[in-house]
Amino acid sequence: MVAGSATDRVSTDDEDQPRTAFATALRSAIATSGLSLDRIQARLLARGASVSVTALSYWQSGKRQPERQSSLSAVRVLEEVLAVPAGSLLSLLPPPRPRGASSRRSRATTEQPLTFPLEALQALLEKVGAPNALEQHHQLKLVGLHDLCEIAADGGQRAVTARAVFQAGADGQDRWLLVYAQGDPEAGPPVLNTLRNCHVGRAEVDDEHGLTVAELLFDRPIDRGETHLIEYSLTNPGPPYPECRNTHYREFRRPVREYLLEIRFDPDTIPTKCWQYSAHGPSAGTSASGLSQGTAPLDRRELKLDQNNGVHAVALDFGPGVFGIDWEY
Repeated sequence: MVAGSATDRVSTDDEDQPRTAFATALRSAIATSGLSLDRIQARLLARGASVSVTALSYWQSGKRQPERQSSLSAVRVLEEVLAVPAGSLLSLLPPPRPRGASSRRSRATTEQPLTFPLEALQALLEKVGAPNALEQHHQLKLVGLHDLCEIAADGGQRAVTARAVFQAGADGQDRWLLVYAQGDPEAGPPVLNTLRNCHVGRAEVDDEHGLTVAELLFDRPIDRGETHLIEYSLTNPGPPYPECRNTHYREFRRPVREYLLEIRFDPDTIPTKCWQYSAHGPSAGTSASGLSQGTAPLDRRELKLDQNNGVHAVALDFGPGVFGIDWEY
């Protein structure tokens, strides 16, 4: 099962030249300044701009480019820190990809945002000693799952808290494999904390694609027919918080009896509309090209905000497929 928010921007061929120009200019300016990335980050922070060292590294290498508004604002400050002419770096960036409800609906009908490469996930699975996790028959059934996703005042994702109940189909079941896709790799991976009845075993992170794979080891093995409840959280530093592209979802590769997804919004950032969406079938799985509307029709239903600035959606006997909530401001 994969959890996450929409993936970050991926370059297309017509964007390669502007991205290369920006990366080349930034790399040259950093070299000329004589400053390390750590010192640059500290100077940015002193001026009110928060950018991770990982993001700076990706920007200068061309692996990623600044796109969200907080990152573009940080580039303006970065020009001051590196003592280059105002606008000299920003002018090398292509226009941001269109956002908002219309662009999200367009993506939903052609490529629901599950676009990290499958080979990147496979590489992490091999590192944690589970190379066949995607294909093998599992003896641990996910009975129920509750996700609470907290959205901060800047519209980014503050945290996700998950409570999961499993039932063993064989004796000696002692772990569950968490796969999480960070919607904004530029922000770095979230902090994984175990809250009840489990602890972290082997864990690996792919910073470039915003992927985290971790073993959640049960406090005790469970035998056939027994159930076990665990709780964990994924917390992001901020502000600014990682951009989530106004969506949160789970991809279920196997059926789940009950899935409850709850989104809670900061009082200063209340959406005007929210929807639940789902796509059924194995074709809704992660691939390099995403989810195809032609093979996995997308079902949508509008949701109403409750008195606590939140919405929720429930999926019963769901999967395989993708189930999530998106919103607009």
